[in-house]
Amino acid sequence: MLENWVVVPTCLPLVLRRCHACASERFRVNGKFRVNANHKLIDAWLLALCTGCEDTAKLTVLERMNVRSVRPELLDRLHDNDPGLAAELLQDPVVRRRNRIALDWDNAWRLDTGGSDHLDREVSEVSDAIDVSVRFVARIPVRRVQLIAEGCGLSRAEVGRLITEGNLVSAVRLSGKLSGDFTFTLKR
Repeated sequence: MLENWVVVPTCLPLVLRRCHACASERFRVNGKFRVNANHKLIDAWLLALCTGCEDTAKLTVLERMNVRSVRPELLDRLHDNDPGLAAELLQDPVVRRRNRIALDWDNAWRLDTGGSDHLDREVSEVSDAIDVSVRFVARIPVRRVQLIAEGCGLSRAEVGRLITEGNLVSAVRLSGKLSGDFTFTLKR
């Protein structure tokens, strides 16, 4: 039996970056952009508010680009303050590297198990093993043990015990964080 789980973002992640006005290191993004044109050149920033002092930081999206080289649909999305564009840009490694930021995904995602809350019962009633395919809608780094524990209704220690005993196996290492699709098999 194959179960399909999906990791879905519930909101935009917090941006980890030091605030120049206070000691906070977290900014929240709500999808607002600032666009500035100077003759034929355009700049665009994603605005982020400090969680400590509400000071605004500008995350560079476009810098001194010729207006004609920017796709019209991108300009429309910038002007419309598209939150979907903000999510896409925060996922972009070039934007993150350029602005020297990291993302904090704590409490910004949920696991959709397709209604299978009782995976333990299904394993014992249907067969000796169940295969689970986990798909990520966005690149959200999540500890695999935490993900499996939440989906199976187990503690992380119990999941660790299952891995040690060989009753929980996967082609990928199950320790550490992962932001890509994977599968695992739970044996009983």
